[in-house]
Amino acid sequence: MLYFVKSPFWLRWLYCSCVWKVNSSEKTIYLTFDDGPHPEITPIVLDELKKYDAKATFFCIGDNVKKFPDAYKRIIAEGHAVANHTMHHLNGWKTDDAKYLDDIAAAKNWIDSDFFRPPYGRITRFQLRQLSGSRFKLKTVMWSVLSGDFDVDINGEQCLINVIRNTQPGSIVVFHDSEKAKSRMQFALPKVLAHFHEKGFRFEKLNHTILAENFIEY
Repeated sequence: MLYFVKSPFWLRWLYCSCVWKVNSSEKTIYLTFDDGPHPEITPIVLDELKKYDAKATFFCIGDNVKKFPDAYKRIIAEGHAVANHTMHHLNGWKTDDAKYLDDIAAAKNWIDSDFFRPPYGRITRFQLRQLSGSRFKLKTVMWSVLSGDFDVDINGEQCLINVIRNTQPGSIVVFHDSEKAKSRMQFALPKVLAHFHEKGFRFEKLNHTILAENFIEY
């Protein structure tokens, strides 16, 4: 499976209207979780975050919010942020523009957020322009570091290495609260939290103030 653990400059430049990193010299990391909520796996994540008073941002699939409202409500109740990840996890490169945008609009009915992340990170520039327009008013958030927990060809130890070697102050790190990623995420996440906590880092959720004041232009 081909992907970049650390987002390369040329990709950030190509999609320069997206948020890839928070410009901060403070010891702050922005953990994000894609593809939930899940009735069994999301609570595992929330329990680990609570141990370190860590906050995170959950990019939720609308259909999962509809199916598992209790897991979604717990995310919000415990002070984390939620964001739009489409209604049905569509690939923007392989989906008709109108269908893709309608799917995001459907997710907005279930997810109260002005932030969006495209599944697989695949979205066209035309689609991006529509999302920032008056119909959606969404800010698209990508990432600095992929843990790779979705990759069935690696193990949890490699996910841990991916994050520890590449995470810096202001990094936006991606994990998944999904069945596919469960074993690797469940191994790596507690160790990531412990490692960076020992080094004096905080884990914060994304919000408009942070992005407005610290957004990096490419």
